Amino acid sequence: MKLEQKDSGLLFSNTELPDIFFTEYLSMANGDSIKLYLYLVFLAKHEKDIKLNDLSKKLNLSLPIIQASLAFWEEHGVITKKGTGFILNNLQEIELHKLYKPNLTLSKETVENNAKSQYRAKAVESINNRCFQGIMSPTWYSDIDLWFKKYHFDEQVMISLFDYCLSRSALHKNYVQAVAESWSKNNIKTYTDLENYYQKYEKLTKIKKAISKKLGRYNPLTQYEEAYIEKWTMDFGYDLDVISIALKKTTSKANPSFDYLDKLLSDWYDRNFKTTVEIEAFLIELKTKSKNVKELKKGSGNTGARTKYNDLDKLYDDMQKANQV
Repeated sequence: MKLEQKDSGLLFSNTELPDIFFTEYLSMANGDSIKLYLYLVFLAKHEKDIKLNDLSKKLNLSLPIIQASLAFWEEHGVITKKGTGFILNNLQEIELHKLYKPNLTLSKETVENNAKSQYRAKAVESINNRCFQGIMSPTWYSDIDLWFKKYHFDEQVMISLFDYCLSRSALHKNYVQAVAESWSKNNIKTYTDLENYYQKYEKLTKIKKAISKKLGRYNPLTQYEEAYIEKWTMDFGYDLDVISIALKKTTSKANPSFDYLDKLLSDWYDRNFKTTVEIEAFLIELKTKSKNVKELKKGSGNTGARTKYNDLDKLYDDMQKANQV
């Protein structure tokens, strides 16, 4: 006995997607890639054959965009190239393999510290409810477990990590991973570490704005300029009062550069100056020595007696030549 189901045609047919597509893949793809994938699912269901040029015309997407989107889905294992075509892989099967692949290392923490494991489970559940409305993709669980082990974050830091990414509308794995990596490099492990980091970051932001204002800069600072400021504040430990002394030394320059400022501040740091009092005393000493050198040159009839030391780098150099520093 042979049974058949009547084909109702396209008008009454449906093309389905697994929920895992929305929880796992949607946020990582751009609109063109999603548009292409949805149409490929439709074509694959009806076992249709289509050329790239025709696909480009049908979706109103350029051929390079079509090729880039195919490469994107292939890179993430969603499709597999075969001969002149592609196979659309089963998304649920992909995630199943990720979740249940053999784990050869058993977490000592899980075995020996059940209480902490339960606390961690509550933290993960909090992330699920706060950031994913209770429908977090299963693979996020394994990623979070990996980040706990790799970065040694405590539970509150992990929750804050997801809150931070959510507040920036960037709740996808590459961004979360990048932020976690950055926090780890700044030695953040506990929530106290994170609060201290935020305080330093807030202070750094204020200093950046103050420096831009003092220099009359209305365009955003470049990446290299920001790196200089981070060096002065984070590495040297200088606050705005010290940096302002260096900024005052740029008033004679038409276009003061951050290289010039860095030379001044690096010199003061190398001399182990930590306070404005120490730096001001040093500059007064330099000014006195400069005056003495001028007097010596004037007394010897040297035509260079009228040299103006507006450039502090040149002043340092001349002082060293005169063995006065």
